[in-house]
Amino acid sequence: MWDDFAEYILSEVGEKRVKIAEIGVGKFDKISDELSKHENITVIKTDILPKDSTVIEDDVTNPNLDLYDGVDIIYSIRPPGELQPYLVRLAQKTDSQLIIKPLTNEDLNTGKVKMKLKNFRKASFFILK
Repeated sequence: MWDDFAEYILSEVGEKRVKIAEIGVGKFDKISDELSKHENITVIKTDILPKDSTVIEDDVTNPNLDLYDGVDIIYSIRPPGELQPYLVRLAQKTDSQLIIKPLTNEDLNTGKVKMKLKNFRKASFFILK
């Protein structure tokens, strides 16, 4: 499933030079590691409690917008429901595509903003373009 999730993002990117942000990376950085292997992709990882020096400290409820300057895609894996509206706001402020991969069978908490369910091979997630 995780390979399929990364493959979807790569299919969206193609050969374009893009900047991608993973919000709330926690200790799981398999996707960001895979994306970083591609020369045309710059990845930033953020979390309120960075696990190491590869993760930038940032609070999505009060984000440092300078970090997200030029970001094309924002994604978050299993973000808590209370943070999902902040992810939407950040994507809207930065004019970025948003991808949320919730826990299986979890409803989104994005308020009036409706995200589209996307099934890509074995991965299911929501997108907002």
